[in-house]
Amino acid sequence: MGSWTCLLMLFPLVLATKTDDEIDLVSFLRGMYPGLVVRDEPLIINPEFEINSSEALERPEDKPVKKDISGTPGPVVVTKNGQIKGITADKAYIFYGIPYADPPVGAYRWKSPRPVSPWKGVYDATFPRAPCMQGCRGPIAEECPQNVSEDCLYLNIFVPLDVNFSSPLHSPLPVMVWIHGGDFIAGSASKPLYDGRFMSNFTRTIVVNLEYRLGAFGFLVSGKDPATSAVGNYGILDQQAALLWVQRNIPMFGGDSSKVTIFGESAGAQSVSLHLMIQSSKPLFKQAVLQSLPFSIPLKTRHDALTLGKDFAKKTNCSISDLVCLLSLTPQAILEAQIKTSSRLVNPFRFLEVFETWGPFIDGDLIKEQAVSAFQTGHWQKEKQVLLGTTSEEGVIFVYGVFNKPVSAVKSIMYVTAIFKQHALRILHKYMPLYRDADRRDMLAQIVTDFVFLCPLRRSARAGTEAGSKAWMYVFDHVVSDPRVWSGLTFCYSRVCHGAELPFIFDSAAVANFTMTLPEKLLSNRVLCYWGAFAHTGDPASRAHQTTFCRKQRLPLWPRYSETSGWLVMNLTVRSHAQVGTRSHVCDFWDHLGIY
Repeated sequence: MGSWTCLLMLFPLVLATKTDDEIDLVSFLRGMYPGLVVRDEPLIINPEFEINSSEALERPEDKPVKKDISGTPGPVVVTKNGQIKGITADKAYIFYGIPYADPPVGAYRWKSPRPVSPWKGVYDATFPRAPCMQGCRGPIAEECPQNVSEDCLYLNIFVPLDVNFSSPLHSPLPVMVWIHGGDFIAGSASKPLYDGRFMSNFTRTIVVNLEYRLGAFGFLVSGKDPATSAVGNYGILDQQAALLWVQRNIPMFGGDSSKVTIFGESAGAQSVSLHLMIQSSKPLFKQAVLQSLPFSIPLKTRHDALTLGKDFAKKTNCSISDLVCLLSLTPQAILEAQIKTSSRLVNPFRFLEVFETWGPFIDGDLIKEQAVSAFQTGHWQKEKQVLLGTTSEEGVIFVYGVFNKPVSAVKSIMYVTAIFKQHALRILHKYMPLYRDADRRDMLAQIVTDFVFLCPLRRSARAGTEAGSKAWMYVFDHVVSDPRVWSGLTFCYSRVCHGAELPFIFDSAAVANFTMTLPEKLLSNRVLCYWGAFAHTGDPASRAHQTTFCRKQRLPLWPRYSETSGWLVMNLTVRSHAQVGTRSHVCDFWDHLGIY
């Protein structure tokens, strides 16, 4: 104990003697959660990057409909807004770029989404529309969407090929609505990794992927009065509008509006958790899947959100109270001010907020409290089944993404102390004896995994089940074999990093340009069987609605997460199996510490 006390006493000295090649505290904090998006670097835009102007908002309706190699024409569906024509692909019918709200442009930039206006003729749903405004920096700049737009409130629908559109209500299928991640500043529903045709075909569900406003466009707060200021949380309202559109229109695509599962990863999982808390979202879905939810990342208070808004306005040379000036800004100017503002540590007493500079905030109306407290106190829709889990090494991609050089024991103590303050000594006493290497990045990565992801998720799941909720927990524990999945991030080649489960859940390896081994393909099949069973029945272990293929897989039993089952979780790997909770003794430690 004495040696750690001495090291802690060195903390002020370390700060004072920081060299140029060291990474400071804010850089560390800012880089950990956003993962691949480094938010304080200058904006680097692809050479082919474009922003759609407001003059080009007319939706194309005269382009030829694409057909697959067999020449089959695309299906036509009549919705409440008009006719839509999609394409017939090799695994599913696809309807790309369906508008679920009118464009949030011009005077409607910082307004709640408006119902989509009906159109005449047949709407062309044969190609994806531009994602919402965003700018990519760092190692994934080459993957940034080349064409982004403020006119981005669209969704994609994937339908199994055996659905008969002439009588879609005959035997409606469950619906799975995907909310993408990206720290609320990046991402796209049309990313190849999220191609829903394979999941739709395999699980016999209707898969819907939706776009929502990001960054300052989706979450700027400049005041309280929606008539004269931006009041934030527009991205969450967009998601609600998309879910409402699904309720009203998905039966025409062969979907069952009473069997909607919402699922998402990272910031998408945060969105799912919020909809489980928001009363007005309650009738819009039946159950939920939360993948890699960063429970310990706090939402901003109104005061902190407004402080960020004031700093944003300053960067644009507008007054925070001058909505006319803010509305006159070009999309590019807003994006650049957003990026400059993202380096700000809004509240020095709540360091973890810097993980998510832009995102939802507690407005007291739509969102009333932190998700982690809501789930522990029962302030959520407990009657809904939930499937939730993490990857086994969530923190690696964040810590190694920031620190490209080894981190010494002294510097690791500096960071732990800055974040956890009076709790630092106990945390260091728990972790430091387990890591003897000179480089302490693995220790920091494990702390991130345990504190931000795994342990608060476990505590919330236990609180829910003790209150009568039905939950199933998993840990994805398979090391992906093809390094191309990590786009050059060498530190993830032999790890189970944040997002490792996504190509297995969507079975999108070929589309996303990497390959699976035969055992990995079998793992993907099993994961899809579990997710599909959950969509159909609310129980991933149910055999009732499994396809013949899934029944032949003899899937390992996935017990419900409860004390009577020994708090068993499903370990999703090549040899999937139920096991006693991952790192239970460590999570007991964090639970007793009481800081999430």
